[in-house]
Amino acid sequence: MGYQALYRTWRPARFQDVVGQDHIVTTLLNQLRGGRVPHAYLFCGSRGTGKTSTAKVLARALNCLDPKDGEPCGQCAICRAIEEENCLDVEEIDAASNNSVDNVRNLIDKIKYPPSTCRYKVYIVDEVHMLSSGAFNALLKTLEEPPAYAVFILATTEPQKLPATILSRCQRFDFRRITASVIEQRLQTVLSSIHMTADGEALAAVARAAEGGMRDALSILDMCVAYGGERLTEETVSQVLGTSGRRFVFDFMQTLIDGDAANAFTMIDQMMRDGRDPGVFAGEVTAHARALLLARLCGDQTAELLQMTDEDARRLIGQAEGTSEARLTRIMDLFIRAESDMKWSSQPRSVLELCAVRGCHPEREQGREALEDRVAVLEKAIAEGAVAARPAQDAAARRADDGGAQKSAALADTPARPAEPAPSLSDEEAYGKGLKAVSRQDPRTWVLMQKGRFGGVKEDMVTLSYDMPGGESFIALLKQKERAELIDQLMSEAFGRPVHLRAVTGADAAKPARVQGIHERVYDVFPRDKVELTDDDPIA
Repeated sequence: MGYQALYRTWRPARFQDVVGQDHIVTTLLNQLRGGRVPHAYLFCGSRGTGKTSTAKVLARALNCLDPKDGEPCGQCAICRAIEEENCLDVEEIDAASNNSVDNVRNLIDKIKYPPSTCRYKVYIVDEVHMLSSGAFNALLKTLEEPPAYAVFILATTEPQKLPATILSRCQRFDFRRITASVIEQRLQTVLSSIHMTADGEALAAVARAAEGGMRDALSILDMCVAYGGERLTEETVSQVLGTSGRRFVFDFMQTLIDGDAANAFTMIDQMMRDGRDPGVFAGEVTAHARALLLARLCGDQTAELLQMTDEDARRLIGQAEGTSEARLTRIMDLFIRAESDMKWSSQPRSVLELCAVRGCHPEREQGREALEDRVAVLEKAIAEGAVAARPAQDAAARRADDGGAQKSAALADTPARPAEPAPSLSDEEAYGKGLKAVSRQDPRTWVLMQKGRFGGVKEDMVTLSYDMPGGESFIALLKQKERAELIDQLMSEAFGRPVHLRAVTGADAAKPARVQGIHERVYDVFPRDKVELTDDDPIA
């Protein structure tokens, strides 16, 4: 006999060989021991979780000549015939290719005849959700009241596509995704049988890639074994899967957190030289960002939720603490979109590089997520002492005598002292001093002011010019009276005299400060919607 794939060689022959589905195995064994066998089963679950394998074990157990506590013996003529697929009374049907009404009618005609050698006629219908509407209707009556010797086992990955009339006629069993630890144990058993060893990280990488499917895990292991070597390493698994390895993804994420776009480009170049797929890598970064977000939110439960060692969980938590939820959610959003865009792009590497740059520089992006990310960066800088925190406002407590008892009065802000002159500073230096003061007291406004260009001072008017997006947002902030008064106060303290800050955008940004100042005074007297001024007006 030729070589047989590992997932077929290690297909469960008994219920005790079915891993990760104890809740289903226990129920089926109790039914077999008590003789309470229903006429229709529905096995639901994602691919590779054991639906068809369990159905075949159940078919053998129902017809075994010498069952052992509900388990098939595996030695009698019927067990061997079913295992070799030579039993006429056990039929497996692929509904994906046999989904017509005629196929179902042919099956119904066969059910009329009793089994030839077995106790039960068993029909295993795989991918049953692929049956047509007419086929489902033809199956209904027989599925509800089949002959006493007939048992249906329907298997599907998409139970939501089945009609309610079919669901109500079956006993439903939901197969869970198999945990990574259980998959690793099974893989270790398989490797031991072929006299191979493996690193713990290698088996963990295979288990993660299988996404809860034992069949997928055994298929990946089969490829890794064929790759060569007496010991399975994480590097071998990465080569087979085309992934970049956990360490590489961890380091790449750190470059995004640090805002190091140059290093991100270098790492992408290294990844491409190693023959990795950009789309697969984008998916890895997304998964790592999700893991970091979970670690930041769940803390001590990280190891259990992500099914990893305590050491890996601690490292993940450490990296998560160095960033913010806003940054992680934004990176996830960027790479999810990039992964989708790469499928339609002729230059997926460029899509990945653009995504990395945007991930490193939230200050260049527009939108709520980018703004939240920038604010989070500023808050982190303040917490680490890179930017001075806003000083506490001075307050005075008033005391009143009420029967000898003292009580606190409302706190009142101390009026600002007159600004001291600073004649040694140039206008540009004074503006920089004022901008620094804004960064300490109003980080959000400071982020928007950073995008503007100091346009000079005319009398008591300080101009901030915008020739790129961001000016409209800052002008909108200036409409808030308290915020505008705060900025004017800070700028006045920096310049050493009372000044006012105004922002101009578009064509206004190119006008001289003198013209802008005169226009502003005209607008102070007359409503803006009643006056139109140009640079050629005599008043200018």
